[in-house]
Amino acid sequence: MLALLKTLIDIIRRWWSEFTLQTKLMAAATLVVSLLMSGLTFWAVNTIQQDARMNDTRFGRDLGLLLAANVEPHVAANNFDELARFSSRFYSSTSSVRYILYADEDGEIIFGIPFSAAEVKNSLTIKRRIELPEGYAKNSDQPMARQHLTPDGQVTDVFVPLIDENKYLGVLAVGINPNPTVVVSSNLTRDVTIAVFISIWVMVILGAVGNALNITKPIKELLVGVRNIAAGNFKQRIEMPSGVELRELVSSFNDMAERLERYEEQNIEELTAEKAKLETLVSTIADGAVLIDTNFQVMLVNPTARRIFGWEDKDIVGKNVLYHLPDVVTMELTRPLYQMATADKSTETERESREGEEFRITLTKPVSRTVRILLSKVLNQYRENIKGIAITVQDITR
Repeated sequence: MLALLKTLIDIIRRWWSEFTLQTKLMAAATLVVSLLMSGLTFWAVNTIQQDARMNDTRFGRDLGLLLAANVEPHVAANNFDELARFSSRFYSSTSSVRYILYADEDGEIIFGIPFSAAEVKNSLTIKRRIELPEGYAKNSDQPMARQHLTPDGQVTDVFVPLIDENKYLGVLAVGINPNPTVVVSSNLTRDVTIAVFISIWVMVILGAVGNALNITKPIKELLVGVRNIAAGNFKQRIEMPSGVELRELVSSFNDMAERLERYEEQNIEELTAEKAKLETLVSTIADGAVLIDTNFQVMLVNPTARRIFGWEDKDIVGKNVLYHLPDVVTMELTRPLYQMATADKSTETERESREGEEFRITLTKPVSRTVRILLSKVLNQYRENIKGIAITVQDITR
């Protein structure tokens, strides 16, 4: 049992830790408001019940004194027939009386409504006695009242001493039913209290669900959209939420994404145009030109270079240049190319010494010629990192 309770506490603690601070504060405020409203309502119910008990006590004492004044002569004269008739009429005339009991000075019940003594007594007859409350005074002229709870509601018990000419004759016990109007009012107030308590939490839960639908969901979609934009997907759009809280933010995000998409299209068009110009320029120069990246993949090659290296019928773009150069060229350029492509700041001097270095190589294929090869680095716009290497080839055969 203790382990189960500990597990339950751990589950509740983990569940509670998943909520944000705002949600925790809202739940705490709701709990305080609901407890405050319920406390005020229960206080009102308790006040009504206390007033009802005081009124029932006063009514029961007055009714008991009135009944005792009328029945004391009959009890003193042992006229139980008249006592029974009067008590029956009195009991039938009001719905406030639950029971009427008469007991002698020894506490034995001699008559009662709706109870009565056995007409035929024998040795097996059980004598019924009334249980008097503590503090009951036989010689007092003031009745004593107490209250007890029954399945049918709270009953006020009133005990009135029967005294005739300073002689104690017995006790009159009268049970008073609670005021039905007060009972209905108390039950109604209790039901309203429970309804208010439940309604507050229902409104909070509905508000939380509405908040999740109107705010949390668009925020999550906005987060996904921002991640897609950061990844380069400028076609990302977010559907407009139904609420007005985030409509302006979502609209601004969609406008930003649309502008970025237009900028990307413009940049692509500009890059395409610049590439076309560069290819045209390279193709018109007399010397051979080969542009490779830092992984030695061919990015651009002009017709002169294709003719010198015998690449007229080969699709060399996108392939490693070292695998397609003549063997003698590959042997001469492999080490310098690796040094230029992988050199860090510690070898900056060595890299610069390699840049601009000429290599005079005699080719035998496809025709015999002597070429001069010049290596040049291609830097980024900040001139910090190498983006590629330009290979210039001149035919110096004489």
